[in-house]
Amino acid sequence: MADGLLENEQLDDLLTGGRVILQKKDGFRYGTDAVALAQFARIGVNDNVLDIGTGGGILPMLLSLKGGAGFMGIDIVPEMVDMANRSAKMNGLTDRVRFICADVRKLPEVFAGEKFDVVVTNPPYKKAGSGIPSKNYNAYVARHEALCTLEDVLAGAASVMKTCARLYMVNRPDRLCDAMELMRRYGIEPKRLRFVHADPLKAPVMFLVCGVKDAGSELIVEAPQVLSGNGGTVGFSDRKELECTL
Repeated sequence: MADGLLENEQLDDLLTGGRVILQKKDGFRYGTDAVALAQFARIGVNDNVLDIGTGGGILPMLLSLKGGAGFMGIDIVPEMVDMANRSAKMNGLTDRVRFICADVRKLPEVFAGEKFDVVVTNPPYKKAGSGIPSKNYNAYVARHEALCTLEDVLAGAASVMKTCARLYMVNRPDRLCDAMELMRRYGIEPKRLRFVHADPLKAPVMFLVCGVKDAGSELIVEAPQVLSGNGGTVGFSDRKELECTL
């Protein structure tokens, strides 16, 4: 171990606010989807925020730049939680940002009645058994519904959301119908929807959705967002967030 890094880890600059993050050299690494979700989410100064499936903690690292009273990230993989907590320490954020190892299917037990103002999630996109599974375990569980399903994530989110709390999620277009149906099943009404394109002349590569707990029905479909370049990983400051109203 040298300079706080373990074997197979590297320290990456987030190119904003002086923030850095630890990532696995050969494991799952954050991408444009996490950056786009962080820009899409609105965080109030007094909001307590939960990130479900936090991985290396990229969303709390970025969202804490927007405000927020406190951030909690959960992940089921212990080594990812350890790495995320070390990133928070390197950024001087341990008073506002914390990570714990927890199963999304047991959130009511984990938080024992505690409720959040905002829940964010970048869940596994691919159903179990679909696509080509990664040989790297952490990458596999991040991309495939191996340890939890989209329904598990949304049911868990709903169980710890206050009335009128906001959920922000990114996912692939082929999961849009599943996402909308499950959000409503668990009392999270879709309110904002934005499609993200790598090429403005081609189909979207992801969607961003905001839902509100126990709210009335009224969905705003926002103007699409087009990624710069080839849609690869970008810095948080490379995007200008659109101003939208719930």
